[in-house]
Amino acid sequence: MSDQTKTAISTTDAPAAIGPYSQAVRVGDLLFASGQVGLDPKTGQIVAGGIVGQTERVFENIKAVLAAAGADLGQVVKTTVFLKNMADFAAMNEIYAKYLAPAGVVPPARSTVAVAALPKDALVEVEVIVRG
Repeated sequence: MSDQTKTAISTTDAPAAIGPYSQAVRVGDLLFASGQVGLDPKTGQIVAGGIVGQTERVFENIKAVLAAAGADLGQVVKTTVFLKNMADFAAMNEIYAKYLAPAGVVPPARSTVAVAALPKDALVEVEVIVRG
């Protein structure tokens, strides 16, 4: 990595941080994006549609943060998925695959964990690491 300066990335096209953190931070050629939940960036409310609607919104929010950094989903090398209920895994995984593992694309490494609760009572949260 040529540049070790830590730079915050921010966009109004994704929900604002709801605490003392950045939407994403770039260090050299790595981008660390904070977890996104299914919040509508305009209303600040969790979107309708259960796990499917929330997972779609999560990835639209991630796309917006990455775009603000000059990156895209094809550059994601690692994800961490937090699920409120593992029974939602299959439905989340179907949406996840559309965004991060379309035909011919090497999917990122991933961890998926069940959690007791998420901010705003969300059903899913995803964080990503991007290279490039």
